[in-house]
Amino acid sequence: MAVFGAFFVTFLVERAHAPEVFDAARKTLHLGIGVANTLVLLTSSLLVVLALNALRAGHHAVATRAVAAAIGCGIGFIALKVVEYVSLAVAGHGPGANHFFLYYVILTGLHLFHVCLGLGALGFVLTQTRRSALSTTRTALVEGAACFWHLVDLLWIFLFALLYLVS
Repeated sequence: MAVFGAFFVTFLVERAHAPEVFDAARKTLHLGIGVANTLVLLTSSLLVVLALNALRAGHHAVATRAVAAAIGCGIGFIALKVVEYVSLAVAGHGPGANHFFLYYVILTGLHLFHVCLGLGALGFVLTQTRRSALSTTRTALVEGAACFWHLVDLLWIFLFALLYLVS
């Protein structure tokens, strides 16, 4: 969170120096992809909550399906982000185009890295849904992995607002 916070502040300071450049660049982003990514990640968080509730209630099959669907959402997020990156690169909007796109690539790339880490955490949760019982320690690990995934989603909400919406 501290790293993202530092980048957010730096982004805002840079934007204050060239608001017209940042606003023009922001308008070239694919708002539809940004909205879709937001909905995908919010859905994945809901699925993780449902999975934890099912796991606590002893409904392991439901938990397994919910976590697998959340992982599918995470993979969908990555696919949409790759489509957006390629589209922007083809249009000449790479990190060298201007400061907005430099920060866009840094912030979304760092977030994408955390999505990949989160998918690994959800993979661990998936393995735990297949166990007949979880120890207190394993339950804490599963809940920690779920919290990490929620953190990744929360970061995206801030990134989406900062990069796609705020002019």
